[in-house]
Amino acid sequence: MSQATIIDGNAVATEVRNAVAQGVAALKQAGGPTPGLAVVLVGADPASQVYVRNKNKRAAEVGMNSFEHFLPAETTQDEMMALVERLNLDPQVHGILVQLPLPKQIDAQMVLESIHPAKDVDGFHPFNVGRLVTGGPALIPCTPLGCLLLLKRQLGSLSGLRAIVVGRSNIVGKPMAQLLLRESATVTIAHSRTRDLPGECRRADIVVAAVGHPEMVKGDWIKPGATVIDVGINRVPAAEPGKTRLVGDVAYAEAAAVAGAITPVPGGVGPMTISMLLRNALEACCRIHDQPFTEVV
Repeated sequence: MSQATIIDGNAVATEVRNAVAQGVAALKQAGGPTPGLAVVLVGADPASQVYVRNKNKRAAEVGMNSFEHFLPAETTQDEMMALVERLNLDPQVHGILVQLPLPKQIDAQMVLESIHPAKDVDGFHPFNVGRLVTGGPALIPCTPLGCLLLLKRQLGSLSGLRAIVVGRSNIVGKPMAQLLLRESATVTIAHSRTRDLPGECRRADIVVAAVGHPEMVKGDWIKPGATVIDVGINRVPAAEPGKTRLVGDVAYAEAAAVAGAITPVPGGVGPMTISMLLRNALEACCRIHDQPFTEVV
């Protein structure tokens, strides 16, 4: 049996950023504003700092304004809420992203719900969640939106296909299922308590693994020819002592021998997230200023 087609998330993410850059340039040329993205990080986690700076670097590359807010770990709830309110009112800011997780003294849900829905580029506000479920215009969580784009690039129409989403988080699993429903797929949401999870996966033409468990989805869970989207990013010990390596939620080598197409880890879904964030920031800016938004890809 031939190996699966590798879905190159890096290449598609680059295409998205290029399209966003063209959209930003066209908006400016038409006399519109420069989209502004504000990213807030509380605490000094080195990995999160690198991630936030990468987001701001990518924003600058596509011609957006980027605003970094690094707050100390001891920041209070009131201080956090005050910053979000200032960003809500700032006409130069069209997108607000609060890096999670937040320190335990800050109620993350309260913070996310305080972001104006029009600037909620993460798509986590209940207003946008409700719009997604009911089919209205909404800012959609970046990772599921990136997964959908990869699927449509690979398969074209998803109508009538059986899809399973393994994982039911608010960030990936639930919005992913809604996006697949919107594309007229037949959708199953599975999780740790699903009976016969391998059997459920074997029925699916599309498997989206977003459970946060290293290599949980085995090769013999995959229907021959199915498309596998691996959202997981897990750091596990490498063969060399003291070293680690990144793996997904899917046992890649096993699954690639059965699947028709599969995303690698790294290099699959991961690069898409920041690119879709930039796409959302452009959409938010266009909507706020009553400018037409043309889908970037």
